[in-house]
Amino acid sequence: MRAGASLQVRTKGTSGVVEASRTEDSFSIIALDKFIQATRDSGYKGTTSALSELVDNSIQAGATRIAITVSSYATPPHLEQDLEVSVLDNGCGMDLFTLRQALRFGGSTRFGDRSGLGRYGMGLPNASLSQARRVTVYTWRTPPASGRGVGTRGASEPIEPPPVFRSYLDVDAIAAGEMKEVPLPEPVTQPPPECAGSSGTLVVWTRCDRLDHRRVSTTAKNCGAELARRFRHYLWNGLSLTVNGEAIKPLDPLFLRTEAQFSGARLFGEELTYEVRVESDASKTGTVRVRFSELPVHDWHGLSNEDKRRLGISKGAGVSIVRAGREVDYGWFFMGAKHRENYDDWWRCEVQFEPALDEAFGITHTKQQVRPRAHLIDALTPDIEATGRALSARARKAHSDVKASEAFSEAERVASAGDLLLQPLPNRARASDEALMKSLQRNHPEFRRRLSEGKSRYAIVAASLPGTAFFSSAFDGDRIALVINPDHPFYREIYGPLAASDGQQDKEFRGKLELLLLAAARSEVASTGTRGWTPAKQRAQWSDALAAFLNSR
Repeated sequence: MRAGASLQVRTKGTSGVVEASRTEDSFSIIALDKFIQATRDSGYKGTTSALSELVDNSIQAGATRIAITVSSYATPPHLEQDLEVSVLDNGCGMDLFTLRQALRFGGSTRFGDRSGLGRYGMGLPNASLSQARRVTVYTWRTPPASGRGVGTRGASEPIEPPPVFRSYLDVDAIAAGEMKEVPLPEPVTQPPPECAGSSGTLVVWTRCDRLDHRRVSTTAKNCGAELARRFRHYLWNGLSLTVNGEAIKPLDPLFLRTEAQFSGARLFGEELTYEVRVESDASKTGTVRVRFSELPVHDWHGLSNEDKRRLGISKGAGVSIVRAGREVDYGWFFMGAKHRENYDDWWRCEVQFEPALDEAFGITHTKQQVRPRAHLIDALTPDIEATGRALSARARKAHSDVKASEAFSEAERVASAGDLLLQPLPNRARASDEALMKSLQRNHPEFRRRLSEGKSRYAIVAASLPGTAFFSSAFDGDRIALVINPDHPFYREIYGPLAASDGQQDKEFRGKLELLLLAAARSEVASTGTRGWTPAKQRAQWSDALAAFLNSR
């Protein structure tokens, strides 16, 4: 039976014979006009996710330069301004068969191939039509036998640019039944000027009705920030990616790489490695690598809330899931019973896996989210959850230390004022204090910062001490460091709770306690090396210093 022929259907019922006439098209597996409308709503979280598919294709084609352009073009005065989005690369280009296949849903020439970023052949058409009503693809490649030819006079002739071919998909034409297959690629006599070089591809979205934003600047800015994180590993490896001519710099959510936009975190522990079975072949395994980073609370706590949001510190807690060097999801994965809290903003985790483990991670064809299977969750969660809890506890303590050090400033200020009422201290450093002072400055950035500011002669820091002492002191010839040992029972039972309290009475009592200890530290410095020293003289100096400090409040 030829296509479009009538099919007679007869059914018997109580009212006699009912006859219906249908065409074969009514029973095609896909109702194309409705499918194209429905598929526009499937899968993609937004414009950047859709653009990422095109960047994937360019990388798979061997591109080293990818240029994304967001622009506006003229529309009738009564219509909203239209945006146009294009992605240009210098990859290998496509032959005519591949170009036509690339615009088919599931038409990839690499279907099922796990060697690269693509796999299902849905990316180009599905991503493009999720954002625009028309997608046009230009592609060109130098024929294998091309080169500098010899003209009729024997002179060397310049290489002619390779021919550019074009094909497209149009939502309205498909919905109207006017387009039922991908058009045959046609040569372009006057291709866009961007179609230059020996090979490449240009994808153009027009009639963009589903972009996240309607302004060129907003669309470009938001896409650039997301792409900087998703493709960071490729950018570090030399990929050039631009948005409206501006180079995208890699954004490291772990804040480890010095060449990223912002860095300064420390790697926490050693990288964890797991061998996970491949579901499609039980005889094989794939590798999963997990690493953690710890953000420097002491150095960054003073950043403004706006800067913390801009840099991705605030509300940035989570795990970056990276497939074949490209981030496919970011969220609260493999954390078991641990709930997210504010302290989790101060550490990060990255999980990298091979495409062979797509089923284990529950990767969809859009490559923008994961749904880990039970056996993978069982393998990774114990270590990741335990490390997350440890890092959260470390962040909580670091914030407590910062809070304590900020509160120290009042006692330090009062002691400095009272110091003027006392006999001058010797102007030489104590030799025994040199190692302790260097250690404090190296391991406690906030303490180092306060000393460098030089606003006070006194500085207080909480740091572990050898032995059983509750506190110690160090003198560099100018400033006195009071070191309070957080491992001592007095700290845990008395001083620590006072430091953590927001109650006004507790704050006042803590301040007086700190002045008591600062006076003790000063008396030690004043008594060191003095002739005729006795415990009674040191107690007297301690008492005098404490009186001077308290009277300065």
